[in-house]
Amino acid sequence: MFNQSRILLFVFTFFTGGSAIAQDSVEDLVARGQELFNTPVGGCTICHAANAQGLVGPSLHFGPSPVNIVDQFVSNPVMIVVTENLNPTDEDLVAISMYIRSLAGLELDPELPDVWRGELAALAAIQVEDEEFGRSEYELAMEQVQRFDTVQETWERRAKEGSVWTEYPSRIVARFDPGEPKFTPELGKTYWYENVGTTSSPAVLFDGYEPPASNQLVVGDAATQEIIASYMIDEKLRAVVHTSAMSSDGRWAYMVGPREPSADGTPDPAGSTTMLKLDALTLQPVLQVTIGATLHHGQVFRDKILFDTFARDPDGLGLFIYDPETDEVLGGIRDIDMGGYIYTVWTDQDYDRIYAMVEPDGYAPGRGTGMRAVTQIYHGEYQALRPFWIAVINPDTWEVEAEYPTPGYRPNWAVVDSAKEHIYVVNMSSNTAKIRLSDGEVVWTTGTGIGPYGATFNADETELWIADKGEGAHHLGRTITVIDTEHGHATATLFGGYKVDHVLLSPNGKEMWATSNGEGRIYIYDAETKEHTRTIDMPGNGDAHGLIWVHYDENGQAATVRDQGNFHNGVNPILGRPLDY
Repeated sequence: MFNQSRILLFVFTFFTGGSAIAQDSVEDLVARGQELFNTPVGGCTICHAANAQGLVGPSLHFGPSPVNIVDQFVSNPVMIVVTENLNPTDEDLVAISMYIRSLAGLELDPELPDVWRGELAALAAIQVEDEEFGRSEYELAMEQVQRFDTVQETWERRAKEGSVWTEYPSRIVARFDPGEPKFTPELGKTYWYENVGTTSSPAVLFDGYEPPASNQLVVGDAATQEIIASYMIDEKLRAVVHTSAMSSDGRWAYMVGPREPSADGTPDPAGSTTMLKLDALTLQPVLQVTIGATLHHGQVFRDKILFDTFARDPDGLGLFIYDPETDEVLGGIRDIDMGGYIYTVWTDQDYDRIYAMVEPDGYAPGRGTGMRAVTQIYHGEYQALRPFWIAVINPDTWEVEAEYPTPGYRPNWAVVDSAKEHIYVVNMSSNTAKIRLSDGEVVWTTGTGIGPYGATFNADETELWIADKGEGAHHLGRTITVIDTEHGHATATLFGGYKVDHVLLSPNGKEMWATSNGEGRIYIYDAETKEHTRTIDMPGNGDAHGLIWVHYDENGQAATVRDQGNFHNGVNPILGRPLDY
């Protein structure tokens, strides 16, 4: 049975702080209440807005009394931020209530403070002794690690000291006729590219849906948002597509490939895993190169391409650098040297550092450890997991400079702000965190939709848009969560596609493009109004994954200006350099 008196004991032990009460004037109380209400950490404005009309919390213009506020402390878990940081006394509560009344335009009766003090005293008089409940040895052990502070305080470095760079002997195993151009780029125009796979979810599509026979490369007009052309690759080269990547000069696209070919041209089950290089105009493969792993994400990095991977061959790398000029894997990092499995990697806008999302081993064989762990958390099979973390890598020395444990489980996406002060990390366990890069301090952590994945800033970095994919929860996901980057509160939940996994701010800074794996569609939103403005169906409803924009200047010179990782080649609406089209 719920024991309100026991909880009130905690509340009043925590808040009363002495019986001597200063009889302040109404004006003094309002002034004191204003100061408390607007306290940066633990104050009321974060949830209720500066005018108390409500933000993520409700309007307070009904004029709550101090007892009303205490009731919220007792019953509303969200109020814990106030109890831990503001730590108000009875007189503080009286002052806050008077200030709220002033904001609401309610009467400031000078007799109200004494009435409220009497009500608080009456409430405190019903306190009883706290009750003691038994704890098992397991529960006592859990209490030692139940707060994230403990993880931070006891963190021990996982990566080895010194350089973690390892070379990889990539090989070109096949070359192909690139064919004829499928479209002719116009001067001054911008085009979007999408790699499309074969694994959409038939249950969310239409009766009689048949998946496409193989992977495709799709190109469209960024201004009209319409598809211009597409090309389906040979079925012998089919693999589970899971990246969209482009060289910095916009000439070459990259797609996941099968294992290297055997003598008859079919994939060799014992061969090395490969990547396909495609011509950006003909949309057809030009070569197949061994990379020792299955592609996951790719992004322009300096004048090369940075990839992270899924399942690795025995000598494969968790992340690697690829040279588009020589078609070689220059090298990268092995999981063993990081002390855990690399999942995804990201950079800042100046390519100064690489941020690897790393997960502990042991929850499943090999590379599937993090996904298995989070799935088991969602299913209730685990009560807690060992910590996941971010590794900060210097790409000049290839040393791990710092490791920051993350609150929540399985970080899978990261966005670094333009000032390079904070990294925003999305966790598959349905939360996201703002982490200070100088020391790893968590500024805030907050909930998202279920199983979130990709994320992006809006143009002024006041919002973080997060694709709620349903990953790990065996859920189809169907929302996009918009979060206020200053306070960490959700300010909007938008209807999206099934299993929407990537959301990207377009180069013009005006649109958000979100790719749906489940439906094989792209959803486009107005970045300011958040209105859903267009849906683009992929050919055959093949699953869409990531996006790239390529711009052709007045001389016909192509440049990749946006990919899954960042903006490039001088275009960046966040820095005031949008690309109009």
